[in-house]
Parts: sequence; structure tokens; C-alpha cells
Amino acid sequence: MDRRPIVFVTEGGEHIWAIINSLTDRFGPVTVVLETPYSKRELMRRRAKKLGWISVAGQLGTMVLIRAAKSLVSGGIERIIADEKLEIVPRASQEIVPVSSANAPELIDVVRKLEPAVMFLASCRLLSARTLAAIPCPVINYHSGINPKYRGMNGGYWALATGDHGNFGSTVHIVDAGVDTGSVLYQARGTPGKGDTIASYAMRQAAFSRDICIRAIEDVRAGRMTPIDTGLPSRQWYHPTIWQYLWTGIRRGVW
Repeated sequence: MDRRPIVFVTEGGEHIWAIINSLTDRFGPVTVVLETPYSKRELMRRRAKKLGWISVAGQLGTMVLIRAAKSLVSGGIERIIADEKLEIVPRASQEIVPVSSANAPELIDVVRKLEPAVMFLASCRLLSARTLAAIPCPVINYHSGINPKYRGMNGGYWALATGDHGNFGSTVHIVDAGVDTGSVLYQARGTPGKGDTIASYAMRQAAFSRDICIRAIEDVRAGRMTPIDTGLPSRQWYHPTIWQYLWTGIRRGVW
């Protein structure tokens, strides 16, 4: 068993810290590389290049609506945290290395210093081919969706919104230069709880996906990564626009 360190790269988020703390419980201290997120303006500009400003304006409307209603669904998130015994903030002893970007030279400096057995990604920038080539250890990613059918954003929401309830779940996969296109290692499927919404799906998915994150790292450290063929079609998804979100909520009861 390879006992070298684990490096975890992320922008953060409560559901991500729930996963990090579960990994720490299993493997001991994990070095977290915490990148600075894109500014909202930069993020919108990048999306507009791909999708157009009308779609991006619709997505922004959904994000504003969700943020405004957050207080209404906070109780549901708190129930998930309590029921699943999740720790959603960094522990006092947690080592955190701040970087400007997951593609910044500082990340490679961390890799060279620690010589990790594995780099684990979750909720961070897409690694460039150049960055990946500079990382000698296996790089794997946690994705809140069933790949390759629900690549991109809000995979759990889109599974429910399209009536595909059996694919409400998460994936751990090998990282390549594409958007969630790497070979799948593990998947976990679950069921949303009563009152769950797009604001709480990620926490629900993280709660039932901690085991596959642990198993994937165990496999990497044991030198036995075994990709699986899901047989699923591939599609990349984005945030729903405000009109998609409201229509789906009214028609399907998926919020």
C-alpha cells in the first residue's frame, strides 16, 4: 500500500469539506490546495462565449432566485448534515495551501514537495493538459453527477429534471483534459429526500458518495485502478436558465 500523502484540490464548499473530513478520518491528514474561484464577471464572460448572453442571463436569474430562497431550504440542508453526521467546515488542524488557480505553478510546487500518491479534485477549475502532464501521480475527480450522461453542472438536478431518477448520483473518475470525460472508477446512486431542491442536492449526493471517494483512493494507493464501462450516452450540462427552472418545477415538481 502506497502511504505517500493525498493532495485534495478544490475551490471549497460545505459539501466538499464533508468529503475531505471523511477522507481525513480514513487516511489521516490530507493536504488541501484551495484555489481562488473565478470572479462572477469572469465566469459569466466565459460561459457567454460558449452559450451566448441570453442563456447566461437566464442562468444568472436562476442563481439569484436560489440565493434569495436559500433561507427557505436551509433547514433541509441542516437535516442532511445532522442525519448523516457531516462535518462541513475545515478542522482546526487542516493544512490548507492557497493558490490563485489549480493551473498555477504553485500547485506543481506542492506536488514536487509532497510527492503525493494521488491528487483528488472536486469543484475546481478544469486542469489544463500542461498541468496534467506535470503531475506524475494519478489524478482523480469527484463529480456530483452520473458520468458521462450528466457531465458538467448540477448533474443530480438534471437527472431528476429529465425524469431519470435512477441516475441521481455521483461519480469518481480519472481526470483527463476534458470536462468530466475521464474513465469512470466508481459511481453511487441515491434518492433525494423530501423537500430537497437544487440548493441541497449536492449535499445529499456528497453524503451518500463518501464511500466511493474512499474506495477510489484505496485503489489508487494499492495500484489497482479499474475503470468501468457505464454504457451511458455523453452530454455536458450547465446551470438551468430561470425559465427552464420554473417550468421544470411547475411541470415535474423538481426544484
